[in-house]
Amino acid sequence: MAGHNKWSKVKRIKAVVDARKGKAFSRVAKEITLAARSGGGDAAMNPRLRTLLLKAREVNMPSDNVERAIKKGTGELEGQQIEEFTYEGYGPGGIALVVSIATDNKNRAAADVRSVFTRHGGNLAGSGAVMFQFHHCGQFLVGKGRTTEDALMELALDAGADDVKTSDEGYEVICGIHAFDKVAAALETKGIKPESSEIVYLPTSTVPVTDLDQAKSFYKLTSALEELDDVQNVFSNEEIADALAEQAQG
Repeated sequence: MAGHNKWSKVKRIKAVVDARKGKAFSRVAKEITLAARSGGGDAAMNPRLRTLLLKAREVNMPSDNVERAIKKGTGELEGQQIEEFTYEGYGPGGIALVVSIATDNKNRAAADVRSVFTRHGGNLAGSGAVMFQFHHCGQFLVGKGRTTEDALMELALDAGADDVKTSDEGYEVICGIHAFDKVAAALETKGIKPESSEIVYLPTSTVPVTDLDQAKSFYKLTSALEELDDVQNVFSNEEIADALAEQAQG
């Protein structure tokens, strides 16, 4: 999740997803396949899969696509093996980026990502070069109308979350990766639907961006990366005021 307002970033991503249904289906299908491969195809016994089925419904993903993705994960349906990995790099002004990949062709993914970085003024970095600037964790963003701070705090911490932060927009629940499924299940049990629920790379330090041209270059780079079929997520550590972000993306 980018360095500026988390809620604004979620809204921007949702707008992108709505505009690119094919990309949304591909992304969620890969996540479903990976979840089914690691935890089985029974949603009742696989909290991560259950969470992703909700996400599939949110993007109106056809049930046939969902079933096919699950069967690929369980091995009931043949298909090329999907691998997960990350690329690290720098964008304009030294902004650090972590690009999450899920692909059946590593060579294609590598060539595509490298090409986008080169075209948009960025550069790929070696493994570990920027990762130390991020915290790999689970993140849930919950709107204030969904619950109260005290109730969410008690529920989340009992489920294994590390922290619950409050802002004007709502609540941010942070947990270790190992606790993600348990926290997701706890929220589901209480009927609390997050605005966003993801395994993320949260920046531990940020790079301020105040120049409009630099902001525009950055968003062109991240948008081009997000359009790639093999890219699941792009995480970055820029700190951009919402007004400048809107102007740069307008």
